[in-house]
Amino acid sequence: MDLEKQTRQTRPSSPSPAPSPGPRRSPEVAPAELRASDADRDRIADILRDAMAEGRLTAEEHSERIEGVYRAKTVGELEPLIRDLPGAHQEPAASAYAAVPSRPSEGAIPTEADDSVVAVFSSAVRKGRWRAGRRIHAYAVFGSVEIDLSEALFEYQQIAIKAFSVFGSVEIKVPENVSLRGNGGGVLGSFEVRTLDSGDPQAPVVFVDGWAVLGSIEARPKRGKFVADIARIADKVQRKVEKVQRKYL
Repeated sequence: MDLEKQTRQTRPSSPSPAPSPGPRRSPEVAPAELRASDADRDRIADILRDAMAEGRLTAEEHSERIEGVYRAKTVGELEPLIRDLPGAHQEPAASAYAAVPSRPSEGAIPTEADDSVVAVFSSAVRKGRWRAGRRIHAYAVFGSVEIDLSEALFEYQQIAIKAFSVFGSVEIKVPENVSLRGNGGGVLGSFEVRTLDSGDPQAPVVFVDGWAVLGSIEARPKRGKFVADIARIADKVQRKVEKVQRKYL
């Protein structure tokens, strides 16, 4: 018995199992290495737009940097495009868009259309350097209508576009520095207005109303296109208002 007890005491004990490793942590990603979102690109594009309007960038420089904005994949690739601009080091104003109305002001838009664009089993385009009226009607019946305001002359601060699409399409493009509002819908079709706020209370506002029946209506900003002189437009609008007031007073 003594020999058996001694053997048990001298027998090597089995090693205890090694502790299991904890969950592996993924390496932290620096903010500059994060993938850029559409909101990130839009913020950079807004700063570049303002810099060109202030004369800090030429049209060529602005175009080159905008191309870089939409080629960038990470936040770190976006920041160098605005590093030398004051807008990159300023906090955005919280109430910049408070003055943008959701609907046209009473009496600002006539009941009759200033211009009509009609496509029936065909296509119709209004683009280039043209004078945009206060009220534009667009009708697409088994056809397509394109209204491009990106190079238009804005003589009024509020513009209403009434669009109807039946088995057709209506496409509306506006400059980046105007405000865009929409009100409408679709019946087995699509109505899409990409709401836009310019941040400048004097900027033109484009209101798109309409219905798409088995068709489509789309309104969106055209990147890289701007109204040249918003202050001049606001001054012209004010002079017209004063002229009307003098006529009836």
